[in-house]
Amino acid sequence: MSASLATVSYIGATILFILSLGGLSNQETSRRGNLYGMIGMALAVAATVFGPQVTMAGIPWIVGAMLVGGAIGLYAARTVQMTQMPELVALMHSMVGLAAMLVGFATFIDPEASKGFVGAAKAIHEMEIYIGILIGAVTFSGSIIAFGKLSGRIGGNPMLLPGRHWMNLAGLLVVIWFGREFLAAHSIAEAQLPLIVMTVIALLFGIHMVMAIGGADMPVVVSMLNSYSGWAAAATGFMLSNDLLIVTGALVGSSGAILSYIMCNAMNRSFISVIAGGFGTTSAAPKPAGGAAQPAGEVVPVNATETAELLREAKSVIIVPGYGMAVAQAQHTVFEITKHLREKGVNVRFGIHPVAGRMPGHMNVLLAEARVPYDIVFEMDELNEDFPKTDVAMVIGANDIVNPGAQDDPTSPIAGMPVLEVWKAKTSIVMKRSMASGYAGVDNPLFYKDNNRMLFGDAKKMLDEVLTALKA
Repeated sequence: MSASLATVSYIGATILFILSLGGLSNQETSRRGNLYGMIGMALAVAATVFGPQVTMAGIPWIVGAMLVGGAIGLYAARTVQMTQMPELVALMHSMVGLAAMLVGFATFIDPEASKGFVGAAKAIHEMEIYIGILIGAVTFSGSIIAFGKLSGRIGGNPMLLPGRHWMNLAGLLVVIWFGREFLAAHSIAEAQLPLIVMTVIALLFGIHMVMAIGGADMPVVVSMLNSYSGWAAAATGFMLSNDLLIVTGALVGSSGAILSYIMCNAMNRSFISVIAGGFGTTSAAPKPAGGAAQPAGEVVPVNATETAELLREAKSVIIVPGYGMAVAQAQHTVFEITKHLREKGVNVRFGIHPVAGRMPGHMNVLLAEARVPYDIVFEMDELNEDFPKTDVAMVIGANDIVNPGAQDDPTSPIAGMPVLEVWKAKTSIVMKRSMASGYAGVDNPLFYKDNNRMLFGDAKKMLDEVLTALKA
């Protein structure tokens, strides 16, 4: 493939990637957006493999690596459950970071990669290597810790070391100092020590950064690491002089940053405070005199038959899905219940909180998989005003995103976080396995409200019983 044809292919792939991001911004066009992305990626890979920068001798190695990677990806896609998608995404982000690190070191030790760079061009090229490895190392180690937290292998509580902010600042200053030493080095051997020290510090910073972030902030962490992986890919593009990789990395990095900003707003959090960590602890500050009371009272349990009766008598129902629905794989039963109620003339809608689940869009993906119509799935801001006019608000495995303490209790760790106001409905039904607190480790006063009912048990099993009772 000639250089001009490869350039045209890159431009086509870039356009397809932009169309893909545009399609993914809306549920109705998300499938088309995914298709654009797949076509664009296939075109980009083909243009790179058969382009002028790859010799014929290298093609068998590339094809072999692609077959191995494709087989692993296909196996993961077929075996990973929907509940494991957040940790899979975090693991994929770590692979991007690792790739950026390996490319950076390979470019550093390969004399051919630096041939032709002199003066300012040489300094810029070395800075690309240094920054690329730095971003890649932070992304790699941070994503590994995020994978551990999301999969339950590492506890969700933040690890708050004494003087952690000063430690981060000291690490940054050391990285800047060794960056100067790296650029001033006259040989590869002389530059090795500064590069290795920086890499170790970056790996430790990635671990420390995510370990200090509590469970309730993990959806933001996933989108943040997505942004980091994009910048790591862009840095790799600079090191390899690959324009498409630079553009693609910039698209992913900027879109991930925007998504992180949107999610922080949805949680009434600043992005800096998320990175600083400390949110999601299991204990709140002591309550001042006259402050909001601790959740008190008795819960009112209901069974599946009583739940079905409440739904049957309702004219308006809002369903709020959460991570518990994903764990129980209950989305298909939820769709069957929704279909049955709509056939009876009930106005059924779904309320989605921006941080429901363990990653952005987690609930939207589950509902789309179950073929829930897009036009009855709404964001939190679109539905909150309708809860007072709703007969039944049904919460399936959600906790923190429906916690009235976010509005009523200024001492709560989630104070100020926008939530779905399900308690304003005529009747709210919360489905949970037990009275355990949510991922943020915060008690929920909703459970004790007079108009709330608790349906305990596995969501899939209980919803199957509700569906059977509805059809009886």
